[in-house]
Amino acid sequence: QVQLVESGGGLVQPGGSLTLSCAVSRSILYINDMGWYRQAPGKQRDLVARITSGGSTNYADSVKGRFTISKDNAKNTVSLRMNSLKPEDTAIYYCNVYLSSASANFFSLRPGDYWGQGTQVTVSS
Repeated sequence: QVQLVESGGGLVQPGGSLTLSCAVSRSILYINDMGWYRQAPGKQRDLVARITSGGSTNYADSVKGRFTISKDNAKNTVSLRMNSLKPEDTAIYYCNVYLSSASANFFSLRPGDYWGQGTQVTVSS
């Protein structure tokens, strides 16, 4: 299994900042694709940001310029820095890793998506 443990969520006022962190139980040097998703009440889970093993990133249009995804290979963590938070950013945020066939083979795991348990972010005055 790949265990993902998120931390850093909480209540913040509009315009404030939070940093989410995801601790990954396997070496992220061998994981091609990692990211953050979010799910608001009554809505589907949507991509927020992704980062590849090479450091390439992509973001949802709604968070571009405000959120930054990063990773620390030495600590096996993936972080999401969220600035200028808005009420519509309120959601449960989930850490995700995708194991390709090659990565899955390396870890002796099944390929596919692995998810954390989620951390609540509430933006409200």
